[in-house]
Amino acid sequence: MKRIINIISHPRATVIIHDLSMVVVAWFATGWTIENTSAISLSNSSSTLTGLLVVMLLQGSVLWTTGLYKGLWRFASFQDLWNIARATAFGTVAIMAVLALVQGPVVTQWLPAALIYPALLFVLLGLPRMCYRFWKDSRLLVATSDKGFKRVLILGAGRSGAMLERELRRRGGFDVVGFLDDDKRLRGSQVHGVPVLGPIDQLPRIGLGYQTDLAIIAMPSASNQQMQRIVEICELSEIEFRTLPTLQDLGSQATNIGDLKRVVIDDLLGRDPVSLEWESIREGLVGKRVMITGGGGSIGSELCRQIARLNPVELIVIDHSEYSLYRIDHELRSEYHDLIFYSVLGDICDPATVEKVIGEYKPDVVFHAAAYKHLPILQTQIREAFRNNVFGTMRVAEAAERHGVGTFVLISTDKAVNPANIMGATKRVAEMYCQNMNARSRTRFITVRFGNVLNSNGSVVPLFQEQIAKGGPVTVTHPEISRYFMTISEASQLIMQAAVLGSGGEIYVLDMGEPVNITYLAEHLIRLAGKEPGRDIEIIYTGLRPGEKLFEQLFHELEPYEQTSHEKIFLAHPREANWDELRAELRTSELAVRRYDTKHLQHALLRLVPELAKSGFNTKSSKVTPIYRSG
Repeated sequence: MKRIINIISHPRATVIIHDLSMVVVAWFATGWTIENTSAISLSNSSSTLTGLLVVMLLQGSVLWTTGLYKGLWRFASFQDLWNIARATAFGTVAIMAVLALVQGPVVTQWLPAALIYPALLFVLLGLPRMCYRFWKDSRLLVATSDKGFKRVLILGAGRSGAMLERELRRRGGFDVVGFLDDDKRLRGSQVHGVPVLGPIDQLPRIGLGYQTDLAIIAMPSASNQQMQRIVEICELSEIEFRTLPTLQDLGSQATNIGDLKRVVIDDLLGRDPVSLEWESIREGLVGKRVMITGGGGSIGSELCRQIARLNPVELIVIDHSEYSLYRIDHELRSEYHDLIFYSVLGDICDPATVEKVIGEYKPDVVFHAAAYKHLPILQTQIREAFRNNVFGTMRVAEAAERHGVGTFVLISTDKAVNPANIMGATKRVAEMYCQNMNARSRTRFITVRFGNVLNSNGSVVPLFQEQIAKGGPVTVTHPEISRYFMTISEASQLIMQAAVLGSGGEIYVLDMGEPVNITYLAEHLIRLAGKEPGRDIEIIYTGLRPGEKLFEQLFHELEPYEQTSHEKIFLAHPREANWDELRAELRTSELAVRRYDTKHLQHALLRLVPELAKSGFNTKSSKVTPIYRSG
């Protein structure tokens, strides 16, 4: 009895009773129609109790097996109508076959019923569902409009999508009308009573049909290719869309409605989440005094955040920008109350500052992120580029060696490979100096080289966003120009991984993935701002600037490289420079910096980095002899 009561009280019981009632109505209506419009009599077969029970049992079983009762009338769709059409057709065939076996195959008797019965049953089952759906949608649309509710489609019916649906329901203000997912196994199923309506590429059609206000991408593990496709579909649908953070952003946090964010260019160009050997990173940094030069900059500040989580003994940050130092100081003191943290306002080119800071705090690890990096400005500022990128590195490296620093990590750039500009050439000289220092010191000198960082200070993304905010145009130097990109957090984490990976003297090159066409980048940023490239915002091409290359390289043709134990980090084997000649050239160049002798610095840079001559830099100077060792 209890089992019967449970069955009757099941939320689907009313729907099943309704459908079986419609089967009875359709069957009797079929018999009445045939008897009143023709000479055929079905009274001996169709209206008997046995015949009716057979019809109900067979048709009810078919309705159940087609999955009709997995859905709710509230979300009735064309999929439900298709299920009804299949069920009536298969049910009719089964009924006619059984009755023919029992009472004999009289074709003239069964043929009209086989045509009329499924048509009547399809209408009787489908029409109430669609009417109910229309009535509920009309009421809900008025209610949600009055209450300010947003009708939501969630893209992704996995764990994150399910958690998001529950959170949206708890918070209120949202009506989740359905899920979209490309997994065919989920088609027609439900998540917390909300149906999976179809694949993601059906968003424009389904979104319009359900009068959707917001689409939320709940796929934290999606690759950049998948995200690019999904965002393009969202843009085509012209529905407002948001996303959950990526796995890299989420970490161990639970999905939360507060984590919803606009899709940013990082979501489209970032790669698969980096798998780090956190245990080795902790062993290399936990319990150490860590110093970061340029700690207020884009990479430097992110290194501060990452390292602060690893509980160092002390964290020392030095930066020559008062405002940048203030910002990272305020952030770290607010977030990490137990962190022993020192912020130093100072210039790495000042020997007294460097000697004082390293001598007093005696760091175990130095991350040297301080550098001038803006290519067009440095192209006409060779003296300042030399002073900061070369001699600033020398000051910090020499002080690290004197005071017994265990590890010195130079953060370099892909522009140091076959440099065509002053910025890249000065960073290459800094690499050469650190390599030579490693051979003559107990300090491990490690160089990490990578390309452009998304959203870093002075990079192309903030520039494009500023131009878009002003209504355009967006300026790109050349239609075919491309660059390597990675996110700030990915670059910082891989720098830490390389720092504990090396034994000294290595140049590690981070795997930057595939280069990104800058025009493609500009077009995506325009679309993410809700505009259409070429219609709302123009893209104009201004021509390559002095020292700018169409394509950057990660390795020199004379630099053999190999894979390391980490899949995202390569080891380059660069040419060695003659130490005596390097030191002599740098001594005379230091005097030239003091005299502001830019002609001498141009000549010195060509001798130190002969590849620079290929770019036409200082073509009027006399022939110079490079300092690289032969072979």
